[in-house]
This record gives sequence, C-alpha cells and structure tokens, in this order.
Amino acid sequence: MLLTFIRTIILYIIVLIVMRFMGKREIGQLQPFELAISIMIADLATIPMAEPGIPITNGIIPILGLLVMHLTISVINLKSVKLREIICGKPSLLIERGKINEKVMKKERFTINELEERLRGNNIFDIGDVEYAILETSGQVTVIPKPNKRNTTPEDFDMNPEYEGISYDLVVDGKIMKQNLEKLGKDYNWLLKQVEAFGIKPEQALIATIDGKGNFFCQEKEGR
Repeated sequence: MLLTFIRTIILYIIVLIVMRFMGKREIGQLQPFELAISIMIADLATIPMAEPGIPITNGIIPILGLLVMHLTISVINLKSVKLREIICGKPSLLIERGKINEKVMKKERFTINELEERLRGNNIFDIGDVEYAILETSGQVTVIPKPNKRNTTPEDFDMNPEYEGISYDLVVDGKIMKQNLEKLGKDYNWLLKQVEAFGIKPEQALIATIDGKGNFFCQEKEGR
C-alpha cells in the first residue's frame, strides 16, 4: 500500500513537470498533437500506478519520450509554416462577409446549431450580426461582428484615454512581493508608509496593490 502511494506521488510529480514544460495553454486551446500527447501521458501514468508489479520506469521513460516529441514538434512549428499547416491545420472561415460558408461547414462537420452555440459563447445572439466567424486550429471560434454591431471604443468618439498600465501586487497574504517593488523602484520603507495609512503593517495585509495611475489598494487580514 505504501509503495503504491509513493509510486503515485512520483508519477504525479513527473506528469506535473512534463505538463509544465508543455506550456500554459488551456485544454480548449490545445492543438491536436498537444491533446493527443496529453491523453497518452495520462494513460501511461495510470498503468504503473494501478499495477505495483510493473516497474515505475515503464511509465516514466515513455512520458519523457512524449515530452521530447512535443518539444520537437513545437520547434518544427516555429521553423516551418508548411509543416505547421500539416501538423496543426489552418483556420477555416465558417462565416465570410456575413454569409455562411456551407462547403466549409460540411468539410469541418459543423452544424448550424453548433455554430449558433459557439456564437452565443461569444455574446452574439443573432447570426445576422456576424461579419466573420473563424474556426481556429484549436477548435475555438473567433467572431468578428459587423461594423454597426461592434462595441464602441473611445477612438469612435475621437477620445484619447490616459495610459492606465497594469496593477502590481505588493503584498499577498502577508508576503511582500519584493520583485514588484523593485520593478516600481520602491522599497520596504515606501510600502510601509503606504500601508500604515490603513492602520496596519505590510505583514498584516491580505493584499496590497498599486495600479498604473498610482492608486493604492489595501485590505487587512481577518482574525488578527
């Protein structure tokens, strides 16, 4: 029992490391070859877990082999456009210039109901509002509404909003984010002064952030 538990932990760590090397894509954004490798890794890991008599290396070595295969294909995709199209495919226009492309729909085995479902997932509830619908190689559908149906932007009103930048976490659960302080050119004394305005110390904060305009936010931990 203990041996099975230890083998499971080891295999879990190996799979976690391998998946980390594969990148940060969500499952719905995986390319076909990435999804195939992910499924195979899961299957290979379960065999040594369920069968204590099988050497653990029988699972680890194939998993590492799949990682090498994944990295190789990823490099090929970066180097060659033609091979990338063969391996990953090309995007398809389901709707082009406001008209449904029936040939592409049949080729991709896409039904009208499925298309409408994907459009609703993009907050489009009338198929007549769509200028382009693109089936990406990952299976996601990108939608470009017609010009008169798009959300307005400040540019439409000749407005030029101020630059906002991004927000930085300075304290998370009482831990000071030193790297973010360094990026901002600030130090602990500056942080201490900002947080003390809320009546606490940095180590007592649940979170403290600052946005691109210099607005400071801080919330105290409960149960101090």
